[in-house]
Amino acid sequence: MKLSELIEQTLLLVKPDGVKRGLVGEIIKRLEATGLKLVAIKMVKPTKELAEKHYPERRREFIEGMGKKTLENYKQLGINAKENLGTDNPYEIGLIIRKWLVEMIADEPVVAMVFEGPLAVSLVRKIAGNTLPYLAQPGTIRGDLSFDSSALANLQNRAIKNLIHASGTKEEADYEIPLWFTKKEIISYQRAEEKIML
Repeated sequence: MKLSELIEQTLLLVKPDGVKRGLVGEIIKRLEATGLKLVAIKMVKPTKELAEKHYPERRREFIEGMGKKTLENYKQLGINAKENLGTDNPYEIGLIIRKWLVEMIADEPVVAMVFEGPLAVSLVRKIAGNTLPYLAQPGTIRGDLSFDSSALANLQNRAIKNLIHASGTKEEADYEIPLWFTKKEIISYQRAEEKIML
């Protein structure tokens, strides 16, 4: 295996709750301090069409995963999902959450970025922390800067305010990056410390 085969690009979105709280700089600082290279950045107000493409209904595993996380969270907190959401089916719950996610990022300020580096996808996810902030470890972005949970969000009929979206897999990153950036918008350059760190 070559070093170049370990270099990945991943999408990171600072969602409206992160933008409106003025946390964009803090989030970038944490990722860059790790050695990840910022290769694209822009602020946008996504259309509903872009939001729908970013969270497509056909991603059954992703949608069902959100439903399962919600059910686990509810079980921990002693909340009856069927009473609260009208269903205990993970896929149906995921579709409800997907609708809220689309509503949250459509026509709201989002800062979209692409980070690059060795195993960037998993590294960004580790730094981001658990998607349920109240379960995220201290030292992670979500663990330090948010406290939201499925229960709190769902009781208010809204998406979880977890500050950021980070691609979950390399395949997901390969799908998501072109939704937000053209090839011309992604810049190739060398950071000063790359010779030291790589």
